[in-house]
Formats: sequence, structure tokens, C-alpha cells
Amino acid sequence: MLFALGEPVAFVALLIAFLLGLALRAIAIRFTARTVGLAERRVSLRLSPREDIDPFGAVAAAVGGMGWGKQLSVDEVPRYRGRGRAAAVFIAGPIACILAGELLIAAYALVFPDTAEFVLANAGIGDILRGVNLPAAQQIVLSLGVGLLAFGLLALIPIPPLDGFGILWNALRRPAAGMQWMRLWLEDKNIGVLLLLIFAFFPTGYPLLNMVLDFLGVLFLRVWV
Repeated sequence: MLFALGEPVAFVALLIAFLLGLALRAIAIRFTARTVGLAERRVSLRLSPREDIDPFGAVAAAVGGMGWGKQLSVDEVPRYRGRGRAAAVFIAGPIACILAGELLIAAYALVFPDTAEFVLANAGIGDILRGVNLPAAQQIVLSLGVGLLAFGLLALIPIPPLDGFGILWNALRRPAAGMQWMRLWLEDKNIGVLLLLIFAFFPTGYPLLNMVLDFLGVLFLRVWV
């Protein structure tokens, strides 16, 4: 997000998108867990800063353009009612953010067709996370949409502390020794967080994290051209 400081309106919109992503993820995870019977009905759905904000994810968002929420460990989501239900809890947050982002991008494409066709056909997610020079209203809608989309896509990567690892873990009937070893190093020893932070910082001109998001998100932008 710091790369977007040259476009203050886009910077504020991206900051709001990150906070909205945290809130949507938290609500979707808790609602899904309650719906599939893996959490008590009395569990609050609202965002809790202590439970949902990861300081390292916030740093990655500030430096690289987008970050992540606090890790939901596979130990916190029981598999006794089926692996599909457990996987649904992990996938709910990313999908909610991706859908919300796509709705906003679609609104941008419909309301501002003249500029949207060029921007969505040529810019990548990383470019928009750095702030695009557009009229204020367009910056707000586009930055909110792409920010939410980036939050959801990043969360799907199967590396702890991201939700994608929980999806991968529950896709396996019985996680083998290789997965256990991967979890030990990437989750317990925090190597996953370190790798993601390196991707957010390096190279400084255009972080690797943005390159990954460009690759994952190209179809999500081009579909509205």
C-alpha cells in the first residue's frame, strides 16, 4: 500500500479494502463453521482485532500491497464431521472476498466503461495495488474491488499462515509424512511467514508477491473487458 501514497485516494481505498477483507474473512469463516456444525451458535460473527489481525499480514499489506489475516490452524477446525466441512471453513473467507471484489470490479466496468476497458485489459493486480492515476470515484471503486480480490486470491495460496494450506490439508484423507514435515517448518517454525514477507519486500521495485497476484488474478480482471 505504501507504493500507492502518490495517489492518496487509492491509498485510502486500498487500506479500507484490506480492513474489509479481514472483516469479510472473519464473518465468512465463523458463519460457515456454525452452518456446518463445527462451531457453537453463540460464537460472534464480527471482526475481533485480537483474533483476526495478523501483524505480519498487516506489514505485508503496507509494504507489498496486500496481506493476510491471522492464521486459522488446522487444529482449530475438527475433521470429525467430514473433511469437506472442515475445508469449507477454510475456503469460505477467500471466496467471500473474491466475490465481493469481483462485484465491485464489475460495477467499475459498467459505470465507467470508457476507462475500464483500457485499465482492466492492460493493468495487473500489482499495478492497481500501487495506485492508478484515475478520477477519484474510479480510484475508489477500482481499488476497493482489486484490494478485496487480491486479499482473497492471496489467502488461497497453500502456505501457512494462509487459508489455502487448510484447504490442502483437508483435501488429503490422511496427511502423509511430507505434509507433516511441511507443516512443521512452514507453520510451527514460521518459515511460511518469513517467505511471504520476503516476497512482499523483494524486489523493492515490484515485489514478488505482486507478481504472484498478477498471475493468479489476470482472468479475474480480463473477464470484465
